[in-house]
Amino acid sequence: MIQLDELFSDALLLLDRLISTPSLSCEECNTADILEHFLSEKGLANVQRVGNNVFMRAAAWDESKPVLLLNAHHDTVHPSPSYTRDPYEPAHEDGCIYGLGSNDDGGSVVALIAAFRHLYETPLAANLILAISAEEEVSGKDGISSVLPYLGRIDMGLVGEPTGMQAAIGERGLVVLDGLAKGRRGHAARNEGINAVYIAIEDINRLRDFRFERVSELLGDIKVSVTQISAGKQHNVVPDECRFVVDVRTTDAYSNEETVSLLQSVCNSTLIPRSTRLSASGIDRTHPLVRTALQLGRTTYVSPTMSDMALMPFPTLKMGPGDSARSHSADEYIREEEIREGIHIYIDFLKKLQL
Repeated sequence: MIQLDELFSDALLLLDRLISTPSLSCEECNTADILEHFLSEKGLANVQRVGNNVFMRAAAWDESKPVLLLNAHHDTVHPSPSYTRDPYEPAHEDGCIYGLGSNDDGGSVVALIAAFRHLYETPLAANLILAISAEEEVSGKDGISSVLPYLGRIDMGLVGEPTGMQAAIGERGLVVLDGLAKGRRGHAARNEGINAVYIAIEDINRLRDFRFERVSELLGDIKVSVTQISAGKQHNVVPDECRFVVDVRTTDAYSNEETVSLLQSVCNSTLIPRSTRLSASGIDRTHPLVRTALQLGRTTYVSPTMSDMALMPFPTLKMGPGDSARSHSADEYIREEEIREGIHIYIDFLKKLQL
């Protein structure tokens, strides 16, 4: 069994390599290479890869046991224009590691890998599969959803995201709607036509005031927000089209498809969903993953942010080192001690898990 100091040292070195290698969503080939080679070089057998997703099974595999997926993502968003340092230059200062992707989601990646290496040959209550996936930041089709069919049966998942090592037991889903109000073009001076802007405004007010009958016990109300609107090309022409965008944060009270249908029923404008793939996630408080987190003194909460939990059709818990408030920010960083703590808690969690 690998000593914890060695695991921590290796984790920091690996994180430096990941930060220094650009891995924007859909462009993660080079960091996938790094992860694939790192796992192989450390003596872990049967490292596999689909696209830019790297995965493998632990050696202590027992077909009679349930399967737990350990997942984190290695892609990043584009660096903020407000960066005051090179986003691809890992910098260790005052116990912090600066660099794009350090907090989201490099800390979870290296901490989960360290825990997996430590327990690679250890019989546990569950079989472990490690999957470091791509395209999380864009919920891409070549991310975790593309690799799940290659993993076989999965009974539950632990998703590494910056939660301060607290236990996120749920998160809302997401549907983005493109609204189109249709009117009739006319001359503004003669009060001609049917103004598509007015139709859109009426529908936007209906969406603002709409209340869903069912409320999720875990996730609360569905959140509906109109976030963009555009119409018209010149001041003296009544516009015949008005387009707007609706951000809908869904819950487990309705399917995404049901949510879209109910919103469409109160609008004259056409509402077209860009996708209904990103469903709400929730895990029962009595599930062994949650019970184990509570046993370790973790606090449960509902996450305000989305993750690849939305694409996993099995119970999942989200927990990882770092702070979500630093994600996607300029001069992103994670504390070295957060990574050390993450490794320790992940190892304790997996050892104590009883199914």
